[in-house]
Amino acid sequence: MTTANLAGRRALVTGGSRGIGAEIVRRLAAEGAAVAFTYGASAAEAEKLAAEVAGGGGTAVAIHADSADPQQVASAIDDTVSNLGGLDILVNNAGVAYLGDIESYPMEEFDRLVAVNIRGVFAAIQRAVPHLGTGGRIVTIGSINGDRVPRPGVAVYAMTKAAVAGLARDLGPRGITVNVIQPGPTATDMNPEAGDFADAVRPYIALGHYGHPRDIASAVSYLAGREAGFITGTTWNVDGGFGA
Repeated sequence: MTTANLAGRRALVTGGSRGIGAEIVRRLAAEGAAVAFTYGASAAEAEKLAAEVAGGGGTAVAIHADSADPQQVASAIDDTVSNLGGLDILVNNAGVAYLGDIESYPMEEFDRLVAVNIRGVFAAIQRAVPHLGTGGRIVTIGSINGDRVPRPGVAVYAMTKAAVAGLARDLGPRGITVNVIQPGPTATDMNPEAGDFADAVRPYIALGHYGHPRDIASAVSYLAGREAGFITGTTWNVDGGFGA
């Protein structure tokens, strides 16, 4: 363990088996939290991550759940509470993307984006709220595209990411903070920092390079911690100055 900033806290990270989600799991566990995370098709990666965290002296519980299915999302919350003895931190990281122009955008892909990127987030929050007492934290991973879209074909994805800010007013009286982190271009296996697409995107980034999952995980760690208790209703761009 590197610090004890989150010692005694219990967290769930949706879509936590790979990429940004996996790095969030590692960071929260390294800071002392007991962490559960959901996965879809990445069973091998989920098992490997849970073993990695356990090998470092932490606690990580892998839970299979389809983030497009609100019943499975709700069950994942219940399983987290059962396994960890409660829930203090919810990180809505699960998300999907499909790029295409509006006129030919497949309706089944639109429905999938809405199901995961919007409905799945709400389903998790709705089920988690009864367990999140004073000091509870909700952090949702959005996208800088929710603010700005530099090229055609991204608008529908951006629309779903722009929809996840909110709920702070309703949950503030319960002592629960609700914030959104909007990553810019971030290097993962699904979004590599090399190649034609990355070359086209990089000039829009003020710092001139892609971010890495650890950059997003560090922001999550702060918002999930005790020192961020007076921060709610915010959207935090962690984007290297994308479009600045």
